[in-house]
Amino acid sequence: MKTPPMKTRFTAPLSAAFERLSPREQRATRLALWVVGLGLLWWWLVAPALGTLRQAPERHAKLDSQLSQMRRLAATADALRGENTTQPPSRDEALRALEQATTALGATAQLTVLGDRATLTLKGTAPEALAQWLSQARINARLMPMEAQLTRSAEANGGWNGTLVLAGPGLGTGN
Repeated sequence: MKTPPMKTRFTAPLSAAFERLSPREQRATRLALWVVGLGLLWWWLVAPALGTLRQAPERHAKLDSQLSQMRRLAATADALRGENTTQPPSRDEALRALEQATTALGATAQLTVLGDRATLTLKGTAPEALAQWLSQARINARLMPMEAQLTRSAEANGGWNGTLVLAGPGLGTGN
């Protein structure tokens, strides 16, 4: 015995039920199917595209901001590459630059230099002051952080506690 094709087996009862309807009911059913079909078309195809179009200006502005930040970072990297072609500061110059930068942190920081490493101990140091200090250590003394053990203070100013270990050509013993 031959089984009917899948399409016929499932659609035959629907077709028979549709044929039993009056012409007016058939038109109403067709209209309802068209409305449901258009609704699904809107829901699956048009609405997501419109949502993307609405979000485009915001996403564009965010990407522009990220691009300008990347360009600033690239310019900084280029400047640092250019600085690396010159002779690094002597040990004395690097120590003077570090000490000068550390005095700006006041009583919230203490600097210790052992060999070719400098350790900065922080107690409630303001984030902006630490960022400025790191910038000066990188540019003036040519030192980079090698280790950091920092935690945010629970106090109102939200300063940093912990230690930062820096090293670089300025603290090398060969200078």
